[in-house]
Amino acid sequence: MRKYVIFGVQGSGKGTQATMLARDFDLVHISVGDIFRWHVQNHTKLGAYVRRTVAAGELVNDDHVESVVQDRLHQHDWNYGFVIDGFPRNRRQAEFFLESYDIDGVIHLDLPDGEVRRRVLARRLCSRCGLDYNLMAHRPKKEGRCDVCGGELVAREDDTEEALAERLRIYHEKTDPVLDLFRRKEYVVTVDARPDKQTIQTEIRKRLDLPLS
Repeated sequence: MRKYVIFGVQGSGKGTQATMLARDFDLVHISVGDIFRWHVQNHTKLGAYVRRTVAAGELVNDDHVESVVQDRLHQHDWNYGFVIDGFPRNRRQAEFFLESYDIDGVIHLDLPDGEVRRRVLARRLCSRCGLDYNLMAHRPKKEGRCDVCGGELVAREDDTEEALAERLRIYHEKTDPVLDLFRRKEYVVTVDARPDKQTIQTEIRKRLDLPLS
């Protein structure tokens, strides 16, 4: 059984890398962001709160994050392990996590803030079907229109310079102490998140002593 935590600022590709690991090693990918997006799309009370919070450029309250993660882990459907992103978010949660689970490794995807801004501000979302695009790496065939349904591509309401700057500030304020705690226990492998996704994945596997294919 393998249990990993993956850290990375918004736009670092942690969801992509976690998905690749989960697929090849039969792990369950637990994404806090995906859980919250489900609530937003299904118009739950939690979803309404998440939408307001993100639109203001803030991070979802730590108590809400801890609650959804504990609920998800208690399902115990991760027979071969899990890779979790978006948690833990503070030192208290990290200490609880270390006491409750035997972590095999913490993956830190390192991306400079300038590159984060470049990537995030190039994101677009189909207003009709919700498909994600990035004007740097995944451009639509017809400018401004979704390849799948023809819907209009729009910027996410929280993808503004001001909101992103606030998210970066909060991320570093909260995450850096958590990473320091994990580093003291020699769990952390730091990988450059600027290359292509396969190069990053290969480096992660080398650092974690995992099979490359």
